[in-house]
Amino acid sequence: MTLPLTVVPVPGPGAEDVLVGDDGRVWTGTADGVVHVHDPAAGSVAPVAVTGGRPLGLEWLPDGRVLVCDAHRGLLALDPASGDLETLLTEVDGEHLLFTNNAAVQRDGTIWFTDSSRRWQVEDWKNDLVEHTCTGRLLRRTPDGAVTTVVDGLAFANGVALLPDERAVLVAETGTCRIRRVPLHGGEPGEVTTWVEDLPGHPDNIALGSDGLVWVTVASPTDPVLGVLQRSPRAVRGLVRRLPDRVKPAPRRTARVLALDDTARVVHDLSFDATRWHVATGVREHDGRVWLGSLVEPAIAVGEVPGGQRRS
Repeated sequence: MTLPLTVVPVPGPGAEDVLVGDDGRVWTGTADGVVHVHDPAAGSVAPVAVTGGRPLGLEWLPDGRVLVCDAHRGLLALDPASGDLETLLTEVDGEHLLFTNNAAVQRDGTIWFTDSSRRWQVEDWKNDLVEHTCTGRLLRRTPDGAVTTVVDGLAFANGVALLPDERAVLVAETGTCRIRRVPLHGGEPGEVTTWVEDLPGHPDNIALGSDGLVWVTVASPTDPVLGVLQRSPRAVRGLVRRLPDRVKPAPRRTARVLALDDTARVVHDLSFDATRWHVATGVREHDGRVWLGSLVEPAIAVGEVPGGQRRS
């Protein structure tokens, strides 16, 4: 069954992620560097800050500020009231972060975040998938500012989420259609395992919902051509990478999200009407609805969760 979507235009291209506050307002960032806030009650969308880069993943920090994963500028902290920005991190081990993508924040302020590629920036994301560089990383920044690489060699590291009790952190690999799990013991990471594999498409951002489920965007169904390329010799992948962008594998027109419980069991598999809006890359379940962001659309969208409980 295809579910209806309500589309909310945003004055900027590529509203990639969404973040919902306790007040119901919805935050997003666009490719022109602007962070916007949408007030559903008033029907308004207003700019809050300009990062000077490309804001992607958004998360709440314990002090009430918004953590911005800026693909070009690293980790930023945004004061939602004043619009002031603080730079938290731009490099790791002397190497500039090339593709800061998504994050999850523990209650003590520890930030888990991804650097999707060490070879390609966000504008060339297709190149990383075609070349299958496997240079993505999951990193951790503790409240004292110390940064460590927890998992390296990921196939386009993307969305990050914590399980409800913070006993593990999850990271999506867009290139392999799977989600990895890193257990936390006394705050320290254990051995990485595969939490779920053979997803029905390429995951992008993931997020813990207000319902306690882990919501996963399916940016595009699996692409057989991409799968063949990833298994091809490096020279072949390099040749395809040099082709015009229009002939490279591209997302198909879908708007789909999954919701999984902490055992990785699928609870919801929702396909929305992609006629006016597509390529879901950000998702937040809040109060019985799912808010969606898109890498390509100048708009966010919202749909109802069948059987979801609404407070109002």
